[in-house]
Amino acid sequence: MRKLIVLMALVLLASCSEYQKVLKSTDYDLKYEKALEYYEEEDYMRASTLLQELISVFMGTDRAEEAHYKYAYSLYNMRDYISAVHFFRQFVKKYPNSEYAEDAQFMIGACYYQQSPNPRLDQTDTQNAIEAFNLYMNLYPNSPKVEAANKMVEEMRNKLVFKSYLNAKLYYQLGTYLGNNYQAAVITARNSLDEFPDTKYREELSFLILDSLYIQAMNSVPEKEEDRLRRTLDEYYAFINDFPESSYMKQANKIFEDVTRMLKKY
Repeated sequence: MRKLIVLMALVLLASCSEYQKVLKSTDYDLKYEKALEYYEEEDYMRASTLLQELISVFMGTDRAEEAHYKYAYSLYNMRDYISAVHFFRQFVKKYPNSEYAEDAQFMIGACYYQQSPNPRLDQTDTQNAIEAFNLYMNLYPNSPKVEAANKMVEEMRNKLVFKSYLNAKLYYQLGTYLGNNYQAAVITARNSLDEFPDTKYREELSFLILDSLYIQAMNSVPEKEEDRLRRTLDEYYAFINDFPESSYMKQANKIFEDVTRMLKKY
């Protein structure tokens, strides 16, 4: 066992020594050869260090094109997605007719996809992923990767749907804390339904709107009370029309009874 450890240490030292020699060398053909070798061995740290230098050294040649492409991939494989997306974008602009251009375009979306966070956080990267994949599918509609791109777009879209739902629910739960959050809940929920009409949260968001209007009407100043009650009543009829067998029907009917009773004085 001890001999094996010693042998492995010697191999590692030799490998490091070889890499240092290549790194310091001015033989760019050798550097290119070793960079591709490290890349194939999935030693992306060493490959990327050499490839980054070779991009400018071989500028205007086929080698620069491949160095750029594999440098971007090395960054991606090292999970440096911010840098990777930058270099994939640069590649598509510099080499639009390259054999690698299609894949590079796909990888722009993949980089953003990898950065897409928890639905409760900012979804800028999620939006960027959707836009990048949609562009890819428009440019390459017959690509075998269209199916994968579609699946990722659907996943990202579901994340945006959930984020939108959470925003509306948050305002609703805040209630009157530091202001009238029920109005914000109504606006956010309506925006969510408009943007994602097929959302699986449609029923819950629709009841959230009805209940938020009801709570505002019940706590309204006299000059706004009638208008708010009638808006709530309109929303009730829309709700029961869309969801006649809703699990919220008992609460909805209670709202109807309270609102119609209060409207009698008008």
